Amino acid sequence: MTRLFCDFPLAVGACLDLPKDTARHIMVVRLSRGEAITLFNGQGGEYRARILETGRNRVRAEIVSFSPHEVELPYEISLVQGIPEAGKMDWIIEKAAELGVHRIVPLATQRSVVRVNADRIEKRLARWQSIVVSASEQCGRNRLLAIGQPVNFDAYLQNSPEPSKIMFSPRASHSLASWATGQKPHAISLLIGPEGGFSAEEEELARQKGVTFLSMGPRILRTETAGLAAVSAINAIWEQSPL
Repeated sequence: MTRLFCDFPLAVGACLDLPKDTARHIMVVRLSRGEAITLFNGQGGEYRARILETGRNRVRAEIVSFSPHEVELPYEISLVQGIPEAGKMDWIIEKAAELGVHRIVPLATQRSVVRVNADRIEKRLARWQSIVVSASEQCGRNRLLAIGQPVNFDAYLQNSPEPSKIMFSPRASHSLASWATGQKPHAISLLIGPEGGFSAEEEELARQKGVTFLSMGPRILRTETAGLAAVSAINAIWEQSPL
């Protein structure tokens, strides 16, 4: 069934005109009067609706039932991603949403190739949010991955409230798999460097701040691979573990 995001309150029994972008999508996939769709607004659960009428850039629907169905992870994973070039970041955000990541923090580091200028931040955030919505419609999530404002590496370590932070290094003495197997599922943050990785100064500051260093094996992964591979590995281990 077609799933669509609506950024406004939804209620059983309501008849409403769907947003223009949503209506346009329904017209593109050629849905017609009487057909069922699923709506969600990011506040949890999903609504089954029935199309009442369609017109030029206009679709009216009636909400007929609510389901509290969720597919969220029972623990929160924050992906603190060193900002790569635009295409890679778009792909990371899309796949992170599919894998159940709770939050992404775009991280400006010493070796970041891309700098997000203040006058372009809102435009970039709007694009990333659009990617999150599309990914959530596709993968069945009823809550949207949150995207934070870009932050400098030092500021993140100084001000971040997350207690469990992980950084990856091929020189680390413990592997991600052995660490995750020995832990009960809990909220964690994964710090991923940009194309050039974290600098020696950044790694040393992370050690001083109590960040846990783990290995994902002897191979050096690309920035667009590392975080997603780590999330997948953690999910494979923790989704089988009791909370």
